[in-house]
Amino acid sequence: MAPMDKTLSDRQVLIIDDDPEQRQSLKQIFEFVDYGDVTTCDYAGWPECIDNGNTYDLAVCGCRNDVDATLTAVKTVREALPPEVPILLICQRNAPHPVTPELTRLVTSVIEQPVRYRQFQHALRQADIHQRQTLRPGSGTQTLFRSLVGNSPGIQVVRKLIEQVANTGANVLITGESGTGKEVVARNLHYNSSRRDKPFVPVNCGAIPPDLLESELFGHEKGAFTGAISSRQGRFEMAEGGTLFLDEIGDMPLAMQVKLLRVIQERVFERVGSNKSIKTDVRIIAATHRDLEKEIAEGRFREDLYYRLNVFPIEMPPLRERAEDIPLLIDELITRMEHEGRGTVRLTAAAVAALQQHKWLGNVRELANLVERLIIMFPNGVVDVRDLPEKYRKDFRIDELPTMEMAQPTARPNVVDLTTPVRLPDEGIDLKEHMLNLESSLIKQALDEANGVVAHAARRLNMRRTTLVEKMRKYGLQRAEKAS
Repeated sequence: MAPMDKTLSDRQVLIIDDDPEQRQSLKQIFEFVDYGDVTTCDYAGWPECIDNGNTYDLAVCGCRNDVDATLTAVKTVREALPPEVPILLICQRNAPHPVTPELTRLVTSVIEQPVRYRQFQHALRQADIHQRQTLRPGSGTQTLFRSLVGNSPGIQVVRKLIEQVANTGANVLITGESGTGKEVVARNLHYNSSRRDKPFVPVNCGAIPPDLLESELFGHEKGAFTGAISSRQGRFEMAEGGTLFLDEIGDMPLAMQVKLLRVIQERVFERVGSNKSIKTDVRIIAATHRDLEKEIAEGRFREDLYYRLNVFPIEMPPLRERAEDIPLLIDELITRMEHEGRGTVRLTAAAVAALQQHKWLGNVRELANLVERLIIMFPNGVVDVRDLPEKYRKDFRIDELPTMEMAQPTARPNVVDLTTPVRLPDEGIDLKEHMLNLESSLIKQALDEANGVVAHAARRLNMRRTTLVEKMRKYGLQRAEKAS
């Protein structure tokens, strides 16, 4: 099984560090976030971990006493592991020796001790990107799966569909609202197919005047019409052997739909002003924000073309239906801005919570524009909820944020009081197990109070119904769901 096909908890992690306390600390961090099965060793014993037949999906290397020793050790690990296995480097904050450029080129990310959660999560995402780009040739020049960041059920379904259809050659119709990332899906389909080494040619059918669209798609001969001073290839010829992406196909005029249907059926076309047929071998991926079945009913779209294009449908979920992905998307967008040298910014938990409550009619494109705006307004700063533009905070109640000074609520039987400070027992606790038990207990309580109606319980827990169903499955709380 390829690393990217494994769940996070199934991945194999190798931690190499001469400091036993640091090894144990790192292991506990990985176990707390439920990332992988962890093996630890020191630099003297790590070759045995490789020789015993284990395969690893991630390696974590600790810094040694000096730069040269660290560089030599990491080089050795890099040469021993497959190229798709990312390496994270752990070093002490304010370490006596620097992390050199030569060293950073060998690793995917550098993490400082004490480990900060945000930096740690970013490093794991970069490791995932490294695997995908290394295992999928041709995608290295594109930030493909980075734009499909998220763990929501909707985005996981999209990833699964991409994996299923990418290498089949079937025509794909991508639907969804504007700004959801339909072209990102199209590019993923191309770069994960056998056509990845051939061109990917996008055409926005709604942005080209109807009288020019035929020439744009099929090309024209010299003198075919006024202004045609030379012969010109069309997008079908440019995409030969590769993928033609027809964006906003729902805006294509009916006359052009007839001609496109013929090309799909017969695999030949003629340039404007020519009677010479040209054979074509392209894969067609189309996208639209329109309801094409409604367009067919109203006579604006051909039903026969619809079924030719809609061999394999993929629907992109709107951002408001995957609000749990917004923190990851914000981190990814900020990281992209940093890599492009356009500055950075940080958002407080309250600011992120406010953005999760926004409706996002412009979807991911709107979120990207907001992040860029915040970087311009607050360069290298920290953005709180009060700093957000008014439209992104008008429905967010700052006074509802929990604080230690909140008044104690009226006690009710069998209700967990989340405002009462918890005292750590003298003997300590297993924090991960405690948090899992607490979450399971609250879900059970919400289901009981909702009389088993999952949708009602999800509202009490302020989460999406699909997320609650996944957690119910995780904790073995499956039951016959009552109608809501």
